Amino acid sequence: MSRGMFVTFEGLDGSGKTTQLRRLAAVLEAEGRRVVTLRQPGGTPLGDRIRAVLLDSKSEAEVGVIAPEAELALMFADRAQSLKQVILPALAEGAVVLCDRYTDSSEAYQGAGRGLGTERVLALHKAVCNDVQPELTVLLLPPLERALKRARRRNDREVKSSGTDEGRFEREGEEFYRRVHEQYEAIARREPKRVVMFAEEASIEAIGQRILEVVRERLRG
Repeated sequence: MSRGMFVTFEGLDGSGKTTQLRRLAAVLEAEGRRVVTLRQPGGTPLGDRIRAVLLDSKSEAEVGVIAPEAELALMFADRAQSLKQVILPALAEGAVVLCDRYTDSSEAYQGAGRGLGTERVLALHKAVCNDVQPELTVLLLPPLERALKRARRRNDREVKSSGTDEGRFEREGEEFYRRVHEQYEAIARREPKRVVMFAEEASIEAIGQRILEVVRERLRG
């Protein structure tokens, strides 16, 4: 049985992380590997409900303004469920698990963006997720302004095409996203062995090829 591997994709919305995750999944599956993909929040029945509350721009009209601490707690409730229900069982069966966001997102968005602090996020990670870490994190961090424009355009398209508006975070101002961006950079500096960052202006194909090379190298190791 092939060994399992846990890979997370991180970055601002509009960074291209979801596109690269899907490209990698398709290549690995074509090579005969079992691949499990999921997103956070989401990926389980409970997670999908949490996602609707946290990301839908209209949810606060129903539940009230979500406190930063409540937002963080819900993120980790989703994370704990996906670990127990999806990630750990898949890894035990030798699958490559590709996850769109994980704890680094909470450190960047809730820890830095909301001002709750890194220590609180990492303490929750240890307590709730038993400190389960990905073997590799792909961090896509293009220029801030470009990512924000792309994310807002994409959300507008989704609203028009499906009526789904997951733009609650897109309402935040540039200063919020600057803090998020800077925290992602800090995470990459702190954990260079785990985090591979792509910040250059390269093509989707070129970045995808480099990600594939890194993943293949880790799988061989």
